[in-house]
Amino acid sequence: MNMSVNIAGVEFKNPVMEASGTFGSGMEYSEFVDLNRLGAVVTKGVASVPWPGNPTPRIAEVYGGMLNAIGLQNPGIDVFTKRDIPFLKQYDTKIVVNVCGKTTEEYIDVVERLGDQPADMLEINISCPNVKEGGIAFGQDPKAVEAITREVKAHAKQPIIMKLSPNVTDITVMARAAEAGGADAISLINTLTGMRIDIHKRAFALANKTGGLSGPAVKPVAVRMVYQAAQAVKVPIIGMGGIRNADDALEFILAGATAVAIGTANFHNPYATVETVDGIRAYMEKYGIEDIRELIGAVR
Repeated sequence: MNMSVNIAGVEFKNPVMEASGTFGSGMEYSEFVDLNRLGAVVTKGVASVPWPGNPTPRIAEVYGGMLNAIGLQNPGIDVFTKRDIPFLKQYDTKIVVNVCGKTTEEYIDVVERLGDQPADMLEINISCPNVKEGGIAFGQDPKAVEAITREVKAHAKQPIIMKLSPNVTDITVMARAAEAGGADAISLINTLTGMRIDIHKRAFALANKTGGLSGPAVKPVAVRMVYQAAQAVKVPIIGMGGIRNADDALEFILAGATAVAIGTANFHNPYATVETVDGIRAYMEKYGIEDIRELIGAVR
């Protein structure tokens, strides 16, 4: 039985990874999860300089998921290359580095400095606010998506995955823009913008007022967007959004995702990723599926 998938020439032993920002760089979870069993470890976002993130409170539970306004807090590329990459190299899994920035130049700086690092792919988080364009996220303007994809691709040594925001009118427009800019793959969805108000304090639950909604509540939206994107572009898709188990993961694969990423579920079940690997294998055995590629995009 073959569970391996290929994305832009990179061979993953299985299609399961975790979503950036929900797993650190694997250190925190390595006591629960054998990282060797994952298709890849996706790191937390890495910027050219340390980012302090947003003021607290910056996480709130909501029905069916959570809101976060962490603000991509990270120690920056220098600490990342000294501490996180050497840790991940101990394991037999692919390394996908998530890259963030507030200007095109910041993205390029990180991508160039990762050029000689043993990362297998780079996931470019274009839900960051573009400070030069008044704070609108790069991923909410198709011209900006295509432009930043082209710029990053020109400087990247590794294949690039463009991580798309769902906070747009038509996801297929953004998927096509990323493909036109030279993306090797796309990943979706990032979080949906949401808000919660504490009625007792009569105040916003998050200091940032709004945050990113993730968890089971967003899954039907995510599956729909992955399906639409899969019909619109030829590049491989990594699907995410509310995946808790193999059943959820298989929905994304049948919709057209080559691989899947598990995010919020890690917070309440640190074994979610490996349980999903086992569950997909059990499903394939049950239905006599010899190769997982038979399932990718099987629902039209």
